[in-house]
Amino acid sequence: MRPEPGLPSRAEPGLPSLAEPGLPSLAELGGDLLRTSRVQAIVELARPLVWCAIYVLAASTGAWWSVPFVVFFLFIAVVTAAHDVVHGALGLTTRATDWSLFLIGALVLESGHAYRRTHFRHHSVFPRREDPEGDPARMSLAGAILHGPVFLPRLWWWAWRQSRGDPIERRWLACEAAWIAIALVLACCASPFTRAPLAYVLLVIAGGWVYPLLTVHLPHRNYGDTRLTQTHTLRGRIVPRLCLELTYHLEHHLYPDVPSHKLRPLSERLEPYFRAAGVHPTRVP
Repeated sequence: MRPEPGLPSRAEPGLPSLAEPGLPSLAELGGDLLRTSRVQAIVELARPLVWCAIYVLAASTGAWWSVPFVVFFLFIAVVTAAHDVVHGALGLTTRATDWSLFLIGALVLESGHAYRRTHFRHHSVFPRREDPEGDPARMSLAGAILHGPVFLPRLWWWAWRQSRGDPIERRWLACEAAWIAIALVLACCASPFTRAPLAYVLLVIAGGWVYPLLTVHLPHRNYGDTRLTQTHTLRGRIVPRLCLELTYHLEHHLYPDVPSHKLRPLSERLEPYFRAAGVHPTRVP
């Protein structure tokens, strides 16, 4: 991986803990929170492909009513996998990381390398204005919704400018942008024969428009001045599991090295510290 200098990544051992003073270190919480088995890594990387296969099955059988739900869960699988790849939580090599970012992003017509660069910046400087990924947190609800269509293009352009002097990174960014255009052209060319590819492309493009609202504005809404108040955490039995533990956003910000499938046990171990600090998780089903 080639993260920006000084930004958090498991590829750079020895970085200081990002936890709020007074919270335990990861060593104190348990080293098992960083362990990801090969099976877990394979499952996480394969999950988006499974949802794509389910889309093909639904479209080919005419079950169009199910397609929005399939695409919704595809996005959850993609965000989870991309998150863990970016943070080096799956134990991938540099080459495998680059290809995983490209392929995972390609499934939903996004740039995985732009996401890596902007997400590292988000963890490093939020809520300062040098964080383009965090912009929707500073917007109104309506502003975050309206920001949807320009959010991903703006992040790509920011990443492109920031990668000046890194030709390898720029090649990945250029290929990812080219793939989006190619996929749209191919889907349009196939539309006289089948509407499934064009429907898929339009759905994933529209799905990307909800990122500012669902992944930035709502998790960080009314953020405070400390790391413990800069984002929220949702606890429950059903919703967190359906969202593949992405609802534990505060835990992720405090300990970004912990993979998504370990965020639930992390939250349980942090419960007494949160209570002592006056952090009140939002309860959901």
